[in-house]
Amino acid sequence: MLDRIALILTVIGALNWGAIGLFQVDLVAWIFGGQSAVVSRIIYTIVALAGIWCISLLFRHNEVLVSNEDK
Repeated sequence: MLDRIALILTVIGALNWGAIGLFQVDLVAWIFGGQSAVVSRIIYTIVALAGIWCISLLFRHNEVLVSNEDK
């Protein structure tokens, strides 16, 4: 469950970076009152922590579930 939440937050961060790159609009800053607003800084920090957590997904060994059709 934590992996999915981290992945969702990372995707939200990527979309925000895309908006900054394409349209020069920081959606988080726009919604929460600027980049230096406390709420914006908290959101940036949470998204950064989620991105760091997602790095661990690259190094995990997940077992592949085999369905009955594959047997």
